[in-house]
Amino acid sequence: MPLTDAQRAEVQETLAGRHETRRPVSPALEAMLYEPLPVLDHGFVRVVDYMGDDGAVVQAARVSYGRGTRAANEDRGLIRYLMRHRHSTPFEMCEIKYHVKLPIFVARQWIRHRMANVNEYSARYSILDREFYLPAPEALAAQSVVNRQGRGDVLSGDEAARVMDMLREDATRNYDHYLDMLNEDEEGQVLDPGRRGLARELARMNLTLNAYTQWYWKTDLHNLLGFLALRADAHAQYEIRVYADAMLRTVQAWVPHTYEAFRDYRMGAVTLSAQMLAVVRRMTCGEAVEQRGSGLSKREWRELMDVLGRDEAGGKLEPPAGVA
Repeated sequence: MPLTDAQRAEVQETLAGRHETRRPVSPALEAMLYEPLPVLDHGFVRVVDYMGDDGAVVQAARVSYGRGTRAANEDRGLIRYLMRHRHSTPFEMCEIKYHVKLPIFVARQWIRHRMANVNEYSARYSILDREFYLPAPEALAAQSVVNRQGRGDVLSGDEAARVMDMLREDATRNYDHYLDMLNEDEEGQVLDPGRRGLARELARMNLTLNAYTQWYWKTDLHNLLGFLALRADAHAQYEIRVYADAMLRTVQAWVPHTYEAFRDYRMGAVTLSAQMLAVVRRMTCGEAVEQRGSGLSKREWRELMDVLGRDEAGGKLEPPAGVA
């Protein structure tokens, strides 16, 4: 289940309360507060607290620019300027705290972003739930032959069934052994009064990486956008990308002007090197540029041609059907 009965009762109790505040609030995010956004098969993301809004970004920027610019800049235009020119400190004035339930192997990727305050469910003190991530059929793919970190074609038929059976069997068996070593059941009740159980901090090492963990994760808006720029990208691993996608929905509700600027200048934009820009300038002047004389490596050339919608020879590609 996404939330335990105890967690859901806590949410209902919190929602029943009302607290007046003089602080700015985001009505759209208030409507999403505490409610879990389902991710994967057993995971979720939910916002439990936040501070600031688009106005806080503008307020911080105007302190540094001075009062005289207030009439000359709309909030939206100023935020877009700040995003376009990669200013950071105004976006650091907003903070958000998430409660996330995720597979352990996703958490180990996520924690590499060393820009947040994190408190994780402790298997030294508590027993982890019998919940494991099992990929949906469309996410069960073979290793890519061209990208060591990527996926290739989706498995099907007997291949897919065999892999799913092993994933399920390994996770179930190891969890059963975990409880047996603890000498406790999932509720913490002793299984055999005649023997001692292994310490929880040791027994947990037997669990598979697709077991679920939970944490509270708090960060500022600037660092959150840096995380999302990497993890909501099409090249990110699917299992962390779906969490980033859910978080993007909360950002859109929380700071719509910032979200729009982030979408336009970060998510929907590309960065060109000085050499790439020189090639584009030569092309716009009508010169027929080839990779050999471009000053770019073959990989850089392929990336640039892909951005420009051209084939590797520099020729224009036909637009997809329905695109002018």
